[in-house]
Amino acid sequence: MKLDDLGRLFERLPFATIDHLRPLTQGHQEVILGQGKTAAQVVAIAERLAAAHGGFLATRADAGQRDALVARFPRAEANELGRTIYLAPEPEPAPTGRGVILVVTAGTSDLPVAEEAAVTARALRNRVDRLTDVGVAGIHRLLTQTEALRRAAVIIVVAGMEGALPSVVGGLVAVPVIAVPTSVGYGASFGGVAALLGMLNSCVAGVTVVNIDNGFGAAAAASRINHT
Repeated sequence: MKLDDLGRLFERLPFATIDHLRPLTQGHQEVILGQGKTAAQVVAIAERLAAAHGGFLATRADAGQRDALVARFPRAEANELGRTIYLAPEPEPAPTGRGVILVVTAGTSDLPVAEEAAVTARALRNRVDRLTDVGVAGIHRLLTQTEALRRAAVIIVVAGMEGALPSVVGGLVAVPVIAVPTSVGYGASFGGVAALLGMLNSCVAGVTVVNIDNGFGAAAAASRINHT
């Protein structure tokens, strides 16, 4: 490919350079991070992505950005809890992942991060199931769901506090487990650092850890595993 041809795959705005080559390099189109952007900037980027690819995904979108995107794209799905906006191509493509990505949450307070992961996994063309509020404070809630755990191809486990749930799940299944520490917890949780360190020190083989509150990163990794 010549440099001139490559240049046509970038769309330059005064505040952004939109990368239309991303489906070839990353396996999916560019995703908009709403954090730090104005509503007008997010809408302008979304317009270019929708024109080129038929849809878009925006994460960490605040209320103003979500309202602006839904006003511009009435068909877009706003997830207030997960702070996402997803405009699926029409018709929405069938999932291409080989199995189900299961998103497991330790507590209801972890749901915002879990929803970011679930919406992202769907946008990346995976089948997604959810298992909510099954943390170690009532471990029997999880142990009654072993069939759902073992049906999954990849499991994302979202937990705050001491971050113990991924180790428990990892000890029950033979599939990849991606652990997401959240900033949920009291003072000594240090904004999720305690959960992060607990997950990094898991004695269970096969547990991978992403950054604090990074539901998007967990879903991107899970999708790559599910498409391999």
